[in-house]
Formats: sequence, structure tokens, C-alpha cells
Amino acid sequence: MSIIDRKAIIETIDMVEKEHFDVRTITMGISLLSCIRDSAKETARLCYDKICKKAENIVKVADELSLSYGIPIINKRVSITPASMLTANFTGEEVVLAKALDDAAKNIGIDFLGGYSALVQKGTTSFEKSFIESIPEALKITDRLCSSVNVGSSKSGINMDAVKLMGEIIKKTAEKTKKNDGLGCAKLVVFCNAVEDNPFMAGAFHGVGEGETVINVGVSGPGVVHHALKSCAGAPINEVCETIKKTAFKITRAGQLIAKEASKKLNAEFGIVDLSLAPTPVMGDSVAHILEEIGLSSVGAHGTTACLALLNDAVKKGGVMASGNVGGLSGTFIPVSEDIGMINAAEKQAISLDKLEAMTAVCSVGIDMVAIAGDTSASTISGIIADECAIGMINNKTTAVRVIPVPDKKVGEYVNFGGLLGKAPIMKVSDYSCETFINRGGRIPAPIHSNKN
Repeated sequence: MSIIDRKAIIETIDMVEKEHFDVRTITMGISLLSCIRDSAKETARLCYDKICKKAENIVKVADELSLSYGIPIINKRVSITPASMLTANFTGEEVVLAKALDDAAKNIGIDFLGGYSALVQKGTTSFEKSFIESIPEALKITDRLCSSVNVGSSKSGINMDAVKLMGEIIKKTAEKTKKNDGLGCAKLVVFCNAVEDNPFMAGAFHGVGEGETVINVGVSGPGVVHHALKSCAGAPINEVCETIKKTAFKITRAGQLIAKEASKKLNAEFGIVDLSLAPTPVMGDSVAHILEEIGLSSVGAHGTTACLALLNDAVKKGGVMASGNVGGLSGTFIPVSEDIGMINAAEKQAISLDKLEAMTAVCSVGIDMVAIAGDTSASTISGIIADECAIGMINNKTTAVRVIPVPDKKVGEYVNFGGLLGKAPIMKVSDYSCETFINRGGRIPAPIHSNKN
């Protein structure tokens, strides 16, 4: 064994043991288009059977690979064809499918199943509207099902009727899951420019351009990047960027190895490695702390957006060098309740919704896992969605909103979701209304630079 090989092995061991490196998720995408039938019951049965057959060994294989390579694989998941495409023949009975999907997830032992989704960026059919209206009940009666709705894109503009509807749906979901502090909303995300190969929840779905079964892997290493930057004290920014790139390269290489092996063992195509930095509430696994290591006294300080921009860019450059199959979201996540550094910044009011919105312009997603007061109006939530979609549409990037209007909670109070979902203070929204704007409906046209054909 060469000295270089030994060094690589030791570095990987250190990343796992001391720096919280892990493969955050192995996600199998499964096409369910072949399962469409006229009745809800028959479609649900066929979907259940196909998921259980295709993904029956995903947990076993992930555990075997984790043991073989010494790299923790935290989550095992499945994503499916956007479910609204499966339910057109039985409007009003969509929750029959939702329950079958949840039962399948429990049967094979995965953490989450994503794809209870609709793509309505340009317009909404009657069956898609019925599907979207089923989301609150679907998330109430299931445990592992995740839902998403794409309401805008750089090519089609923003469907403001769908934006208005999703503000109302989020409110209803919070009320339906009131006994769990509106937890259903943590499994519901609203997108602009949603991608078809995202392995991360709650926004994963299996795009129609994908193969029959595909393995997508999401790697995560905020702690590894944070640790690497400790050697850069006082160094100029270009050295900071180079350090992040080199670290992202190592992380992505490990993820690609796991993805290829998992694909072989599960008889599926190797899709992509999503190299997003996804934090957890555990100390030492925080994106916010990376930004503070670069030179901020607290995330939220002036300069935060610039630090996040350089971090995101360096992660992408390092990852692309390591794998020809980089995809998904691939960048940096800034969920408030899931990042101990973000939680602390929100507690001391160093960060606000306005600053999070600004950070969205340069990160992977957007307003993510933000708890707001339960009495926040549906139109205000729609306004938050519209702002995020505008950033995504104009900048030709994915943006998203995952907010939780926590029933009976006010600004200054806390909500604790537990586990990887963490805890968060209730953040303040604007006191001023956008209801007249939201009620106009219609569609915000795509920007002029979208006309590239």
C-alpha cells in the first residue's frame, strides 16, 4: 500500500470519527407511470407492489456498504413519479394512494418517501388542483410521506394562482397536524425550478426524464469543511476557496464510490451525487459555523451573503472535479431549525427572514425549516413563496420555501420538532399585507433572458 493510499484512508477515518462526515442519504427513484389505472384502489395497489419489489433491499444494501467502507449512511429513501400524474383518473380519492405509499415506505423500512408532488409552474389542471387540495389530509394520515409543488420556473414564469393556493395549503396542513406543532409542514416544500434528481427530502421526486429505477446519493460534510478551514486562519479569501474545493473533492469521491456500489447491488442506474452541505442540529455539523469560521462574528452579520456565495461556489467546483455525475441541488442548505449555528443566530435575532431571503440568491434552496407564528395569514405565506420564486426565476436557480406556521405559537416562543428537524424560535414576518397582490392571481411572465431558443 502506498503512502498516498494510507493517507487517504486515515483522512477518511478522521472525517467520519472527528468531523461528522456521512452519506446523508441513498435515494432510489422509481418510475410509477406503469401503475396508472382507472381506480384509486388498483393504482395504489400496483404502486405499493412496485415500490416494495424495486426497493426491498435498499436498507440492507445501505447498511452493508456503511459497514464495508466505514462511512455512515444516515437515511434510506425512495422518490417516485410526481403523484399528481398518477391520480388524474380518480380526483377526490388521492389519499388512497398517499396511504399506500406510506405503507410501502414502512414495509421496506425507509425513512421517507418523496414525490407526493405536482408540477404546476405554468398552469393548473382540474385534477392537479384536486391533488394539491389533498395534501393537508395526506400529510395528516401518513408518517413518512413527503410532498412538494413546483409553482414557477425560469422558462415559464410564476403561476400566481398556485402560489396563492399553496399559502392556503400550508395553513391547512399546519392545522391538520396541530397536535404535532404543525409538523406536516416540515414535509411540504414549494419550489421554483425544481430538479428531477434531488435525493434530499422533502423535495425529492423522480422526474419523467429519469430511468426506471435510479440511485441518487446525497453526501454531506459541513463538519469536514469547518475543520479544514481552521488551518486557514488569517489566510486570504482565495486560499479559503481552494481549501473548500479540495475538501469538497474528497467528500464527493466518497459519495460517488457509495453511489456506484449501491447501484450495482440494487440493479439500478447510477444517477447523480448531490454534494450539498446539509447540516444537522449537532454541534460540529453546522453550515452557519463554516461562515463564522471564514470571519463572521455571527451568521447574519453584514458579509454573510458574500461568505455563503464563496462557500457554495467552491463546493460546486470541488465536487464537479470529483465526479462527472454531480446533480440534484448541489450546494449549501440553510435550514434554520436543522443547523445549530442558525438556531443560535435566530435566538439572538442576528438573522431575520429578510437576510435569509438575501442568502437564497446564492445558496441551494431558500427559506427552509423556518417556524413562524400560527396566526400568520395565508396571503403572507404566499408572499414569502412569491419572493423566493422571483429570486429563482430571475437567477435561473432552484429556490424553495418550507415554512411552518406553528399553531398557537407567537414570535419569541419556541418549537421543538426533535431529531434531525431540530428546534427553532418563532421568527417574525412583516406586519404589512400583500393580500391584494396575491389575490390578483394570473401568472408572472418569464424573464426576457429565458427566451434562448
